[in-house]
Amino acid sequence: MKVKHLIGAVFETMVKGIVLVLIITFVYRTAVTAYDFGYRVFAEEPISRSGGRTITVAVAEDYTIRGLAEMLKDRGLIRDADLFVVQELLSEHRGEIKPGIYDLSTVMTVAEMLAVMSSGSE
Repeated sequence: MKVKHLIGAVFETMVKGIVLVLIITFVYRTAVTAYDFGYRVFAEEPISRSGGRTITVAVAEDYTIRGLAEMLKDRGLIRDADLFVVQELLSEHRGEIKPGIYDLSTVMTVAEMLAVMSSGSE
């Protein structure tokens, strides 16, 4: 009987240890991902550092920020559409993007793109 209890206690301790390691790993990875995303909201680098491409984009009258972000990502102007949505939400140009046709460059930061798009059609 003592051997069964001993084996059961060892097994239970192993399971608790494995669960604890899984929880710690999950928390660590979530924290690193959240920190990285938060850092990139304010410090995202442009796609190109120099010699970038100029791309013409058209913002429709009935645009959504999500749709605009997906279009900019597809055109190669930004890396992450979700990040763009958050950056627009926290920027001084929140809700000020005007419909029109804009020349944006891969050397521009998101803040610069938002400033151009909120100033009106070029």
